[in-house]
Amino acid sequence: MKLKDLLQDIECLSCAGDLNVELEKITHDTREVTPPSLFVAIAGLKTDGHKYIEEAIRKGAVAVIIENEYYQSEDYTWVRVANSRKGLAQLSSAFYGHPSRHMNIVGVTGTNGKTTITNLIASILEKANHRVGLIGTIHNRIGEEIIPVKHTTPEAPELQRLFKLFRDKGADYAVMEVSSHALDLYRVDNTEFDIAVFTNLTQDHLDYHETMERYLAAKSKLFSSLGQNSYKKRRKFAILNADDPAGEVLAERTMVPVITYGVNNDADVKAENVKVSHEGVEFILNYTDQRLPVRLKLSGLFNVYNALAAISVGLIEGIPAEQIITVLENTASIPGRFEKVQNSSKGEYTVIVDYSHTPDSLSNCLKTARSFAKGRVIVVFGCGGDRDRGKRPLMGEIAGRFADLAIVTSDNPRTENPEAIIKEIIPGLEKGAGNKNYYCLVDRKEAIFKAIEEARPEDVVIIAGKGHEDYQIIGTEVLPFDDREVAKEALRLTGKLVN
Repeated sequence: MKLKDLLQDIECLSCAGDLNVELEKITHDTREVTPPSLFVAIAGLKTDGHKYIEEAIRKGAVAVIIENEYYQSEDYTWVRVANSRKGLAQLSSAFYGHPSRHMNIVGVTGTNGKTTITNLIASILEKANHRVGLIGTIHNRIGEEIIPVKHTTPEAPELQRLFKLFRDKGADYAVMEVSSHALDLYRVDNTEFDIAVFTNLTQDHLDYHETMERYLAAKSKLFSSLGQNSYKKRRKFAILNADDPAGEVLAERTMVPVITYGVNNDADVKAENVKVSHEGVEFILNYTDQRLPVRLKLSGLFNVYNALAAISVGLIEGIPAEQIITVLENTASIPGRFEKVQNSSKGEYTVIVDYSHTPDSLSNCLKTARSFAKGRVIVVFGCGGDRDRGKRPLMGEIAGRFADLAIVTSDNPRTENPEAIIKEIIPGLEKGAGNKNYYCLVDRKEAIFKAIEEARPEDVVIIAGKGHEDYQIIGTEVLPFDDREVAKEALRLTGKLVN
């Protein structure tokens, strides 16, 4: 594709050089530049891409998009735009032929539940004979083909490339997690969403957004943009959690029809008579005056909300409720989401790995364990380094309040001192725990082993924070580490593994 053809989809402030150059790639990362690339210079959060223009040219970039007029030069072809991040999204969509205009796109945003909901939606659509591409935290996939993940929501060039790949492989749907970072940084701009789902809004990512108001504002962009500049003829929908106060705000900010779901407040798709147990959860689905029983193998009240969100999408897309329920009832687990490493119904030791790394998700996880535990609830948890420090004492307080024994350890400490992170957790933990005992073990493997060693028959051990992750980030190193495998090893070596 020629640069001049690509520029038809973007507002240029000024330009110079050869606009007839052929392009085979678009990127904002000099590590990915190969000839002949278009390099988009972005003033990032940690560094300014404009400083790497010369490196990009040496590696084979034949043109650059700039935002800073200081980098206008006779040495290379350049195009100046008002916002390079927006430009990257616009150009990426155009470069790959605007693939989101040729599929149904479902986006799910919110603090917790995105991964479970997107996986449930994909399963519902696939069982209805649709070809579905899935983009999310665990992996990206089309059919059985797995594509590695870098971010919950990929950068704009990778996102549009994935959409094109999905379309080329026959997908008529793409279902994706949409993070607040992606919305705030324009990664999903020029993606035409057809259905947007809101899960909930609780404290997270305040290291980036700074306030809950700004966090909500980022989330709301997905809903306020629905139906604008639409190229597809189909109707758009916003699916909102009626039990979360932010749902009302989002309803006011969207111009498309709203479908609500919930348990406590009035909702279009509602769960009644909810019963949470060791084996799962049961409820009555009430919508349009129909009442249908649902029995999930997924446990926890939070999974009722996840199921309702997925059901809402299926109903909008014309899939019979009975068929949707069958799919949900046959879903045993989502990797790293309240995943039972060992599920004992005979009084032995239950061990569960969960991705809960926010105050709300940890609270939900521990409350669910408490609801069916016949013995104690033991939790292993930590907080990520280089991330929102404000949630550390909050998570400590929640662990202290809802667990009988808390073991504080490292999550992904990244470049922070793991002992310093633990020290910020402890005040909240002591506040919540009262006279209850707790341990601090920096080494995560040692902490998991300690939890298994401490476990008595009928206790429930929750290993929280990392879920599906098969690595741990210490400093700048990414080291192999899987909570599930470590837990199995501990169970085996302590003689507590149930065959």
